[in-house]
Amino acid sequence: MQLFYNSNISETDTSFSFDKDESRHIAKVLRKTIGDKLHITNGKGWVFIAEIILAEQKKCIVSIQSKSLQPKRNYNLHLAVAPTKMNDRYEWFLEKATEIGVETITPIICEHSERKVVKIERFEKIIQSAMKQSLQYYLPKLNKPIAFKDFIDQNFKAQIFIAHCEETDKKSLKSQLKTATDCTILIGPEGDFSVKEIEMALQRNFIPVTLGETRLRTETAAIAACHSVAFLNEF
Repeated sequence: MQLFYNSNISETDTSFSFDKDESRHIAKVLRKTIGDKLHITNGKGWVFIAEIILAEQKKCIVSIQSKSLQPKRNYNLHLAVAPTKMNDRYEWFLEKATEIGVETITPIICEHSERKVVKIERFEKIIQSAMKQSLQYYLPKLNKPIAFKDFIDQNFKAQIFIAHCEETDKKSLKSQLKTATDCTILIGPEGDFSVKEIEMALQRNFIPVTLGETRLRTETAAIAACHSVAFLNEF
């Protein structure tokens, strides 16, 4: 099954018209024609089965045949991950985390961050593509970059963790996670969180955790954390 995404489609719509770029993709690239069925999501949990009634490169119109609201996961995962020096590594993380399962992603700017400017629009396209590829119906929310100290000053109501490499007393993430429970996990930059940042997080009741016995790259650590949460909640 191929899944299409458009945030503008609503559960009250009976028909829908794609924009020029997507119409061209459907009609010319995919060679879809009148009568063909499309599966579409708006990223809010709805999946629509629609039939093409007009298939032109400048305008593709579908008639919605059926719709259904898919259930959410029984937990919400928020990954706050420092941007990596190389953009492609962060993009890889965004893709894989979306495929595995994440609700919210926030780029956090830390003291040791080498990259402090990110391309949100490009990141959003990668997330959208990964959602479609993995046949999911809820689009992860990508927040704008925020300074570490401002991020941790928020009022968190879920489990909160900070994964760092300092040789201090830490618990394994898997031993601290609770099933069917929302959580936020902080992952630092290539140079790790500073000692000051770790202390600030601990003062705000973040639980210090380790993701294993080896030192991981930022993007690998984020995926390991994401998979740990997903695996725990599978059973």
